[in-house]
Amino acid sequence: MPSLQQTLVVSSPEFIEDGLIPAKYTCQAEGVSPALVIDNVPEGTHSMVVIAEDPDAPSGTVTHWVLYDILPGNSIEENTDEGVKGINSKGKMGYLPICPPNGIHRYFFHVLALDSSIDLRPGADRSKVEKAMEDHILATGTLMGRYGTPEEIQAAIHV
Repeated sequence: MPSLQQTLVVSSPEFIEDGLIPAKYTCQAEGVSPALVIDNVPEGTHSMVVIAEDPDAPSGTVTHWVLYDILPGNSIEENTDEGVKGINSKGKMGYLPICPPNGIHRYFFHVLALDSSIDLRPGADRSKVEKAMEDHILATGTLMGRYGTPEEIQAAIHV
């Protein structure tokens, strides 16, 4: 069983760690997935996984994106067709645009490097993907950005 030997460095050309995510990636605009840059991918990586979540949702953590069996590399393009799409919290395949009902929420983009691919059909939910990759994680990294309603963002900027 591999142990976590490295930390992936995850960033985006669109927002900085703990920064505001542009509206383009939300339900208030295009609603496409943001580009991610991944550094420090370990040798021996056979596939990658992305899981994006909002732990601040009123009803509990919302999974916005499950993408698996991504070919190893140093980037994931905006609005990507790479990898295999899993099911988000709305029961749909692909990226669920960020859309907080109130307040400013944190959005975590977790990237995992695996020593194998995941033997799951398209449309697997997050729990199945997590179980399938359990003993195959070589490295992990996370990028966190924030987003809120335009009124909440304006109020936060003017504090």
